[in-house]
Amino acid sequence: METRPQTSSRCLRVVLYGPESTGKTTLAKALADHYQTAWVPEFARPYLQEKWDKEQAVCTLEDLPIIAQGQLAAENAAIQKANKLILCDTNILVTKVWSETHFKGYCAPELNTILAQTHYDLYLLTSIDVPWEKDDLRDRPNDREQMFTYFKQQLVTYNFPFLVLEGNPKERVEKAVTAIDQLLEINSTKS
Repeated sequence: METRPQTSSRCLRVVLYGPESTGKTTLAKALADHYQTAWVPEFARPYLQEKWDKEQAVCTLEDLPIIAQGQLAAENAAIQKANKLILCDTNILVTKVWSETHFKGYCAPELNTILAQTHYDLYLLTSIDVPWEKDDLRDRPNDREQMFTYFKQQLVTYNFPFLVLEGNPKERVEKAVTAIDQLLEINSTKS
């Protein structure tokens, strides 16, 4: 599968990142509203929900490169509408982590290639201090601490900039806005 490159832009790229059911989508919507900018919904959710609804089938290794490409394509489309900042409700690193935690450490080379070709200014790591909500796709209610640790370790391993968000939605938004405002200020002085 041919990988499409990440569209170049002066917009800051912020990723909502973390285990399932930790408030990423809620936070992405709130921050997009606050900054009046575009956000990129999670490609995997409707893709895998359709697969589940049609076949009662779960994600396979073959799905992961499709999900990664779909997420990047959605990001590339949304960046055209962004206002200084784009908020991504997941990214390739989430797909990589999911692959490694669900397929005995395996990650397809395509995922590593895409990861090496992308850049994000900040990862907002969502904590597991919110209730887990069941749905057709979520599958790790008892492994939340282990999953959070793995997600965090990947950020440390790659030396990606991140901020852990804990607390209620209002507290998370306030902490995220403080960090993003600082990045926007730094970015504006570079321009």
